Amino acid sequence: MKKYRRSLLSLLLALSLSLSLTTPWALASSASPETETPAATETPETTPPGPVVEEKKPVESQLLNDMHIEAAAAILVNADTGTVLYEQNAHEQRYPASITKVMTALLAIEAIDRGELSMDQVITVGDEVNREVGDGSSTQDIKPGEQLTLRDVLYCALIASANEACNVLAQVVSGGVDDFVDLMNQRAQELGMEDTHFANTHGYHNPDHYTTAYDISLMCMEAMKHETFRTIVTSKSYTVPATNMHEARELHETNALVSTWRITGYYYQYATGIKTGSTPEAGYCLASSATKDGVNLVAVVLGAENPIREDGTTNRLQFSESSRLLDWGFNSFSTKKLLDSTYFAGTIPVNLSRETDRIGVQATGELEAILPNDLDPADFQLTPVYDSESLDAPVTKGQVVGHVTISNGDTVYGQLDLVAVDDVSRSELLYRLDQIETFFSQLWVRVVLIVVAVLIVVLLLRWLLFGRRRRYGGSHRRAYHGSRYSGRRRRR
Repeated sequence: MKKYRRSLLSLLLALSLSLSLTTPWALASSASPETETPAATETPETTPPGPVVEEKKPVESQLLNDMHIEAAAAILVNADTGTVLYEQNAHEQRYPASITKVMTALLAIEAIDRGELSMDQVITVGDEVNREVGDGSSTQDIKPGEQLTLRDVLYCALIASANEACNVLAQVVSGGVDDFVDLMNQRAQELGMEDTHFANTHGYHNPDHYTTAYDISLMCMEAMKHETFRTIVTSKSYTVPATNMHEARELHETNALVSTWRITGYYYQYATGIKTGSTPEAGYCLASSATKDGVNLVAVVLGAENPIREDGTTNRLQFSESSRLLDWGFNSFSTKKLLDSTYFAGTIPVNLSRETDRIGVQATGELEAILPNDLDPADFQLTPVYDSESLDAPVTKGQVVGHVTISNGDTVYGQLDLVAVDDVSRSELLYRLDQIETFFSQLWVRVVLIVVAVLIVVLLLRWLLFGRRRRYGGSHRRAYHGSRYSGRRRRR
């Protein structure tokens, strides 16, 4: 019995060891000369897959470091891409004054574009026309009961900056000022103006009426998408025909970058708008836009002062600083290619193929950005990231295997997909062997094999122990009964 027990223990140990090792098929696929993957073709060795960052320090633009605007807050944005070119306290909440009227006009023009209103429809002015219009504020003496076209009211609001005209627009769009102000705040949130809250339609000072230079740039870029808005804010003058309660009105643009009628010395030949604003609390403000060589810029200057020069003239900084900022934007920035398909990221291992064990990887597409002229994209950091450590054949040329990101310090400019440069076919033998290895490496398969092995051992043990006992027990009984029968016969 001891001999059989030792044999059974040896068998159990052998089974457990065999189940914990790699399957014989897998060993054959990796070690057999007939199935061994051939050496890589003449592919240059590169850094193994995974994030790789070129060791480059962030490069700074001296152009940006040298720029400063004489105002409380400012921002310059490329309106074509939304790229912020310059910012100075751009997210600081400040009072916008009459720049508010951009949002009021935008909502009216959007209603026109939806077909809900028309430029030529006649409006009868309601009782809320003078709501929160303070003494001495900008108006065009629009009276309750007066009849004007919607076009006339828009020009009064944007060209002459008439406060009461904004209340008239609120009436025609929403039926009343309160509902319209709610709509202004709703639209602001939709545009991403997270630090803005409107309390009236025109911007007359209210402590609960505020925004930021950045938020204003978002609002202005949206408004400038509409041809009607662009036409109005680039107009130097406009005549409102005589109405039932007023003689004809001659309107002149308040923006000195566009018109010289009110103020001279600040005309900017590339200017295309947008809106002035000033109150004692807000200071002197201007949201401006300009186009040069197909490039569209939006600038916002808030909280500027109007100091007196030595010769006694006034330096209106909202205009001079805005034109300086626009000029700087046109002259200091250009569109540069950051990355294209010439970027080769290296190679990545390939499994289950007899052709090669590595394949080349390169970028696909093209990435551009608006950069200061003194920045070179060659100095930026490239970070390739692969979706997996290796590829299983078949691999198709152009198959996406990861991406590469280009950045400069904390600024990420974008990324391009990384793709395989060639086709790689699959070896069916290696594929089948890999499937077998994968199957037997699963936990539930190993558990089933262990259970089956244990059952076999138990059955074998039962057969060895109890089967032998029955055989030996039967022989003894036959011998015993035989001896008793012989004894009886002798006694007789």
